[in-house]
Amino acid sequence: MRIAILGGDGYCGWATALYLSSRGHSIAVADNFVRRQWDHELGAQTLTPIRPLSERLAVWQEVAGKAIESFVGDVTDYEFLSSMMVGFEPEAVVHFAEQRSAPYSMIDRKHALFTQINNVSGTLNLLYAIREFAPECHLVKLGTMGEYGTPNIDIEEGYITIEHNGRKDVLPFPKQPGSFYHLSKVHDSHNIAFACKVWGIRATDLNQGVVYGTVTDETAVDEALINRFDYDEVFGTVLNRFCAQAALGHVLTVYGKGGQTRGFLDIRDTVRCVEIACLNPAKSGEFRVFNQFTEQFTVLQLAEMVQTVGKEMGLKVEVEHLPDPRVEAEEHYYNAKHSALIKLGLQSHLLSESLLDSLINIAVRYRDRIDVSQFMPKVNWRKFKNQRHMEKQSSPVLVQKVL
Repeated sequence: MRIAILGGDGYCGWATALYLSSRGHSIAVADNFVRRQWDHELGAQTLTPIRPLSERLAVWQEVAGKAIESFVGDVTDYEFLSSMMVGFEPEAVVHFAEQRSAPYSMIDRKHALFTQINNVSGTLNLLYAIREFAPECHLVKLGTMGEYGTPNIDIEEGYITIEHNGRKDVLPFPKQPGSFYHLSKVHDSHNIAFACKVWGIRATDLNQGVVYGTVTDETAVDEALINRFDYDEVFGTVLNRFCAQAALGHVLTVYGKGGQTRGFLDIRDTVRCVEIACLNPAKSGEFRVFNQFTEQFTVLQLAEMVQTVGKEMGLKVEVEHLPDPRVEAEEHYYNAKHSALIKLGLQSHLLSESLLDSLINIAVRYRDRIDVSQFMPKVNWRKFKNQRHMEKQSSPVLVQKVL
């Protein structure tokens, strides 16, 4: 299958590109490298040193004997996106090319505006490009479980049956997004659903949980193929942050009570879920939603798991509770359905002590690259301007479009 991966230089995109290439698919990646520039803006860096995309692709072709085509440009540029669609002629497009950090979107007005314009306009461009140049192409869009929020009812997969005043209908599940980033994803979902309805586009929205892990079979082949490991308070995930903190003997920083519950999955399951969606496309005019995660944990449960494994490794690991910088319930009901991908063949990798040991060992290996100043939260949802803005007068990085 011919599959284009937008955002193919990023964390999920890179792992997905290599996995699908190894499975015999013809792959093209598109990226504008803005994720690397955000590191410079924030004064942060991935814990694992990653190579330039051109070098990564050259090494992959050398070790795997498989070429991945590369397009450099911005999905908010319709001319670039159109040329890619015409030049590659994809049967499926996997859309990872969005600003994906909730804290980044909450720094200040500029970052909120950038997030919404970048994400919503890029996705809208893609919908028009599919309609104009590849109407049979299947859109596989990375959504987020954060669209749902934390309702006091079970979370279904995209839709819910409602009975009201004696009538019944199947409607999109109510959305309670928790940041301007999550709101952009909700807007995406509405735009995609509308495009499917009026143009007959086929689309699958993968509402993904929090992804952990750095290593896949493909990235482990050569050091030059290593993936990102973000631990900072803006782009880092909570489990990565805990592992980096454990590697240094730093306290594990739990926001609030730590009862915030979310869905989680291994990066190896992310890439398999994408392939499953591509191989089992939605029907023409169908907007399909899969909840993409394998397990649920509270933040405190993760901290305690890292603490246990860290102590077994001889590390000093303590837990500290900080005031929660986010506006969220610190304890709540959470039960989300996630059966569709399993029915289509997903065999999950569950979070184990051995995997945590591996993650902490990666952090130990690169501990000299850890910047402890990146651990503490500086972006507070309750403020309209945050410390990162006040310290650096930062503005969102705008990329020069390359055609």
